[in-house]
Amino acid sequence: MARGTGLVPTIRVSGVHKRFGDIDVLKGVSFDVNRANVVSMIGASGSGKSTLLRCINHLEVPSSGEIFIDGEPLGSTTDANGRVRQRPLSQVNRMRRDLGVVFQQFNLWPHMTVLGNVVEAPIRVRGMSRKEAVEIARGELARVRMLDKQDAYPARLSGGQQQRVAIARALAMRPKVMLFDEPTSSLDPELKEEVLGVMRELAAAGTTMIVVTHEMEFARDVSDRVLFLHQGVIEEEGPPSQVFSRPASERCRQFLAKHLARDAA
Repeated sequence: MARGTGLVPTIRVSGVHKRFGDIDVLKGVSFDVNRANVVSMIGASGSGKSTLLRCINHLEVPSSGEIFIDGEPLGSTTDANGRVRQRPLSQVNRMRRDLGVVFQQFNLWPHMTVLGNVVEAPIRVRGMSRKEAVEIARGELARVRMLDKQDAYPARLSGGQQQRVAIARALAMRPKVMLFDEPTSSLDPELKEEVLGVMRELAAAGTTMIVVTHEMEFARDVSDRVLFLHQGVIEEEGPPSQVFSRPASERCRQFLAKHLARDAA
C-alpha cells in the first residue's frame, strides 16, 4: 500500500541522462519518491541502476536532467535575475547531507571503533557536539542491534555486522532519504538476512528509501514501487503486485523468472 502521498515528492528524478564518453548509461530517467516510501530498482547488471543511484546524490553528476530534494534542485540554482546556474559545490554538499548512502562495501574506518565510525560525520559535517553525536550514535547502533559492539574495531566484525554499522552511520546523519546500493551483494548468504531484516524494520518505521537490489523477495515484500531498468531506461514500473505478477515488459518477465527461480532453488 502506497504511503506518503505529499504534493512535493521527497526525491524527484527528472530526465536524467548520464554519458561516459560515447556510452549513454542513463537515457532520460524520471520518477518520484514520496515521503516514507520504499522504491526498489531491479534489473540486470549494467542496466544503469548503480549509476542512477550515484547520480541521485551527485557522486556522479548527471550529463543532463535534474535531481530535486523536497522540490529544491540539487545541481542548479536560479539567481535574482532568473538565470539558472550550476549550484556551488558547497551548496551541493549541504544538500547531500540529507541523503544517507550505504554501499556494497562497508567503507568503515579500520582505525576507529564502531562508535567512532558512527559519530565522526555528525560531529564534523553536522557540527553536533560530541555528547549529542554519541547519544544519537548509540541510539542508531541499538536500532541495528550493534550497541554491544560499540567499542570493537571493524576487523573484529563479520561482514553483516559491518554493514549494519554502516547503516547506523548513515542514519546518524538524520537523512531525509536512505540510498542503498546492493547492500547485501558482498555478504555470504547466511549474513544477508540480518542486513535485510534491519532494512525491513527501517521500511516499517517509515524511512524513505531507494534500494538497488538483486533480492527479489525483499523488493516484492517491502517496496511501494518497483522500477525495472534495462539499458538505461525504466522499462517497467509500478507497485510490486503489478511488476511481479503482471509485467508488461517481456524482458522484465524473463528477468523475474530467472531470479525468482534462482532464489527458490
